[in-house]
Amino acid sequence: MRILALVPGGIGDQILFFPTLDDLKKFYPESQIDVIVEPRSKGAYRVSQSVRDVLTYDFKDANSLADWGNLLGIMRDREYEAVISLGQRWTVGLLLWLTGIPKRVGYGGNGSIFLSDPIPLKTEQYAAQMYHDLLQGMKITTPFPGISINVPKMDIEWAEAEQQRLGIAESGYILIHGGSSQLAQVKGIDKIYPTNYWQEIIADVQEKQPNLPVVIVKGPEDAVWVNEIKEFAPDVKVVMPGDIGKLAAMIAAANLMLCTDSAPMHLAVAVGTYTLALFGPTEPKKLLPNSDRIVAIKSSTGKMADISPQEVLQKMWGG
Repeated sequence: MRILALVPGGIGDQILFFPTLDDLKKFYPESQIDVIVEPRSKGAYRVSQSVRDVLTYDFKDANSLADWGNLLGIMRDREYEAVISLGQRWTVGLLLWLTGIPKRVGYGGNGSIFLSDPIPLKTEQYAAQMYHDLLQGMKITTPFPGISINVPKMDIEWAEAEQQRLGIAESGYILIHGGSSQLAQVKGIDKIYPTNYWQEIIADVQEKQPNLPVVIVKGPEDAVWVNEIKEFAPDVKVVMPGDIGKLAAMIAAANLMLCTDSAPMHLAVAVGTYTLALFGPTEPKKLLPNSDRIVAIKSSTGKMADISPQEVLQKMWGG
C-alpha cells in the first residue's frame, strides 16, 4: 500500500505525529509511507524510521494556482491508495478529492465533504493522541503508544564525543534550551523566557550543584541569547547540534532538561529525559502527556515573564 500524510506545522508537530506514522507502519508493515511537510520541518524525519520519502510544500505561503497544481500533480503521479491529512481547511479537502486517492482521512468540519473517512476532532486531548485518532479512518484502533524516536547511531556517537570535549561525560549535566524559533517571534507568540531569569536559575544551580555542569543549546537564531548567558556565567558550556538527531542525543544523555514550549521539549518527552517545561500562553495538557518525568510550569497570566525564577527553582529542587 502507498500511503501519504499531509503534516503542516513545525518540527514539534511532526514529532507529535510520529506515533500515528509508527502505528500505521506497524499495521501495514509492507506499506510505503510518504509525508508532505513544510520545508522548515523536513529535518524532523532524521529521527523517524516509518517514512520513506519526505516531500516539501509551504502550506502557509500565499500559494498560486500553479503551486497547487504542481502539488496535485506530484500526488497524482505517485498513485497513493490512502492519504491522512492534518490540514483542516476546505481547500486541503478539495485538493485531496482532486487527487483521486480513494481513501482520504482527515478531521470532520470544514472540507470534510471531500473526505472518505472524516474523524471527530477532539481538541481537548494531548495533541499527539488527537493526531493518533486519525488512524480510526484506516480501521486501526490500537491504543496511543506515546512518542518515541529513533536516534541514528552516528548522532549518538557525536553526542558522546561532544560530552568528552566539554568535559561532562562523567559528571552528567543540566541542559537548557531557551531559544525560540523566528516564526514564533514573527507571529508574536510569547515563548521566550527573560534572559535575566535564566541567569538567576543558572547561578542557583552553580551554587547548589557546583559539580553538575550547565550546558546551553545554541541554535542558529540564539547567538545573542547565548552571548548574554556566557557573559554572566562564563563556566556555562555551549553545544551546537547540527541537526535534530544530534540534539536528541544530547537531550537523552542529560540529567535534567530545562526548556520552554518548543520542539526540543517534544524530543525530551520522546527520549524520556526528566524535564521542566515553561509555558506562557499555550496549554500544557494539550502539548505534554501525563508523566512523572515531565513537569509543566504554566504562567498564571499567560506571560512567560510572569514565571519567577524562584518558582522554577522550587520545582527543580523538589520544593
